[in-house]
Amino acid sequence: MRRLATDTLIITERNLIRLPRAPELFIGYTLQPIMFVLLFRYVFGGAIRTPGYSYVDFLLPGIIVQNSSFAGFATALGLNEDVRKGLIDRFRSLPMARSAVLGGRTLADVATNLLSIAILIITGLLIGFTFHTSFLDAIAGVGLLLLFGYAFSWFLAFLGLLVSSPESVNSIGFIVVFPLTFISSAFVPVASMPEPLKQFAEVNPFTIVVDAIRHLWIGAPADNDVWLAVVWSLVIIAIFAPLAVGRYRRAAGR
Repeated sequence: MRRLATDTLIITERNLIRLPRAPELFIGYTLQPIMFVLLFRYVFGGAIRTPGYSYVDFLLPGIIVQNSSFAGFATALGLNEDVRKGLIDRFRSLPMARSAVLGGRTLADVATNLLSIAILIITGLLIGFTFHTSFLDAIAGVGLLLLFGYAFSWFLAFLGLLVSSPESVNSIGFIVVFPLTFISSAFVPVASMPEPLKQFAEVNPFTIVVDAIRHLWIGAPADNDVWLAVVWSLVIIAIFAPLAVGRYRRAAGR
């Protein structure tokens, strides 16, 4: 376990020190989230009714949950390229735990996700977002976002090892993630949707997580959504972490 933890931290450091050397990667963590917030706030905000809350207060938790789920695409693309370029074979020749490669990449996603969350919160405060709850509740919301983003990184890690090319990662990943984020309470109230979409949105884990963040940040009603969001995150990790590690070992064993 000590070796696994050490190897995981080394791989995490490897993935983080690459960021200053590739400034274009910061676009995905900084400018793109800001663009989403500003577009939805000022382009769609006047047309969407959110009774009881200003649209910016309603919107920001949804945008940040969506962005947290997208953070794992860097892991998916990186793992796919590692397999294609033979880097995994080099890792295999080293005296290190194989699962540390996946653990390090997903842990690095937590750090970059924290950066994105901070940037989005600052942007939200500048355009009118206000926390309506205590400081501890706000911090708990950030913790829940990091947990959900970490869980989704494992799903995307599995996807990155499953498909044949980085292009496939992008196309299949967006096909999966976009419907989940948009058919949820992230951007519009679920009650405004047609009945079939409403029924799906109500059980969608994205809705549960977004509603939990709204409860922790702006005091919106939540029927145990916080605990359900934690359970959903742990279930995603429990399913996709073993699948991703198993897939990685098969790829490394070729």
